[in-house]
Amino acid sequence: MSFRLPRRRSLLQLSLSALAVAATAFAALPQAAQAQSGRTVRLLVGFPAGGGTDAIARLLAEKLKDELGGANVLVENKPGAGGQLAAQALKSAPADGSTFFLTHDHTVSILPLVVKTPGFDTAHDFTPVAGFATFANAWAVSGGTPAKTMAEYVAWVKNTGNGKGAVGIPAPASVPEFLVKVVAEKYKLDLVAAPYRGSAPMMADMLGNQIAAGLGSIPDFIENHRHGKLRVVAVMGDKRQAQLPDVPTLAELGLPGFEDLPFYGVFAPAGTPKPVTDAFSAALAKVVALPDVKERLTAMGLTVGFVPGAQFSAKERAYSAAWAKVIKATGFVPQ
Repeated sequence: MSFRLPRRRSLLQLSLSALAVAATAFAALPQAAQAQSGRTVRLLVGFPAGGGTDAIARLLAEKLKDELGGANVLVENKPGAGGQLAAQALKSAPADGSTFFLTHDHTVSILPLVVKTPGFDTAHDFTPVAGFATFANAWAVSGGTPAKTMAEYVAWVKNTGNGKGAVGIPAPASVPEFLVKVVAEKYKLDLVAAPYRGSAPMMADMLGNQIAAGLGSIPDFIENHRHGKLRVVAVMGDKRQAQLPDVPTLAELGLPGFEDLPFYGVFAPAGTPKPVTDAFSAALAKVVALPDVKERLTAMGLTVGFVPGAQFSAKERAYSAAWAKVIKATGFVPQ
């Protein structure tokens, strides 16, 4: 008996300790628990319905529902100002796991470099949840343009437009705008970047032959390229993209320095409890690993690769620092 009583007491203490830990964890996850019981989780998107980012968000939202225990994951489009409106909405959202922001690099990394008062600070107002893919920006020409290569496009602009032309971009002061400047300088063209409110209206004008060329992400162009409605003639990256093996990189065309690829990721409001963001991150990791999801994202022009929160945060900071140098070199002054 002298040995059994202390053992029982020890087991009781361990049980109580385990209950205390479980209670603490449960208290830290009020919204995750509510999400699993059918709560609506908003997934903000800063671009219009019908564009590449919207399509990606809707694909993931459909699958996240099951991984979040039946939560109603609702895609909420807040287009305008290159995703700025959606980012501001995230900043003001409650940090309780009810609101997340699916975005690419432009809004969180580039906008703060080109807008004096964007209304948010990525480092202080957002919590990086996870990255899940990279993509390459691409230069495409409309179906009404006879060019099939970048060289043919340059020659066409010089012959028919006296060296002048307009190139659609999905947002002002974006990576595509700075690429237009670099390409114009290299080929000695007078190209004007024509900003749109997202890729969807830009694509509409390209398909209607209202504008001869556009610069955006491969997900924006890939389907219409496959169907011959437009032609991608150059891509970013350190190698050719698997979806477009015949399309050269900008580096191959003599424009090095654009090998660091843009990214897609998810952010939460600053102050969102770590167990909540970890739960969403784990759900997202499972979703993008699903064979059908990975296949569809790849078909959209993405390179799927899950990056957890801390690593994703470091990646975003490095990307922003690299583009700060490029933007400064163009002489651009924040507006």
